[in-house]
Amino acid sequence: MDVKTLLIERGIRPTRSLGQYFLIDESVATRMVEYAGVESGDVVLEIGAGVGSLTEHLERKAKKVYAVEKDAALCEVLRERFHDKSRIEVLEGDIMKLEIPKCDKVVASIPFSLSSSITYKLLLHNQGFGLAVLLYQKEFAQKLSAIPESEAYGRLSVITQVLAVVEILEGVHRDAFYPAPPVKTVVVRLKEKEKGERIVGDKAKFFEVVTVAFDQRRKMMKRIFKDCFAKNTELVDLEKRPEELWPGEFAKLANYLASKGRLKSE
Repeated sequence: MDVKTLLIERGIRPTRSLGQYFLIDESVATRMVEYAGVESGDVVLEIGAGVGSLTEHLERKAKKVYAVEKDAALCEVLRERFHDKSRIEVLEGDIMKLEIPKCDKVVASIPFSLSSSITYKLLLHNQGFGLAVLLYQKEFAQKLSAIPESEAYGRLSVITQVLAVVEILEGVHRDAFYPAPPVKTVVVRLKEKEKGERIVGDKAKFFEVVTVAFDQRRKMMKRIFKDCFAKNTELVDLEKRPEELWPGEFAKLANYLASKGRLKSE
């Protein structure tokens, strides 16, 4: 399928400010499906389906594909292309306003502008997402796996590493997209940690604790969470700043605060 020609014929112009870069490389789409290990019994969620370049590869393997797309004109293209494909259900709307359908895997070329919002929504989703293979801007992906005291380390790093296993699988050439993005792109696999592996009980509380901490990242932990701990606590080194703590230390802290039913910050 010639994506560029299709878009021109429909009078659809990609909106760069919204991160609309359409995947046109068939080999990249094929590998993404393989990286996700999509099988005949899988229900797959695709976010930002565009004109269906990746959707058609998913449909060949999966039991069902939920193709989410916000742009009405693109939804019309999707419905026309896959009108005879009962395994594809087009969901028109903003993924940030939609309830995530129950699925086994997520495979998508997501809008770069929504990378943070979508990642958090998947990670914090109570029903879980199983495994996700996503296209991210390289700089963003590096934040997912960053370590303490590095420039890229922050809230995203902590939350992602506690709730999922992160793998940066390959770089993708800019010519794999139309239009070609001005940034480097990579394929990332996020494997959700199951309840037995997860070291936090309350994901919402964990998110709150990490957010409060990094909103005041230059302060010591004892100042950020004033009066929250006994003076002799050994949970974390309260003389450290948020950017110096490992994800596991944040998990312990969040579990403690959740058990005490309180969160006080300065």
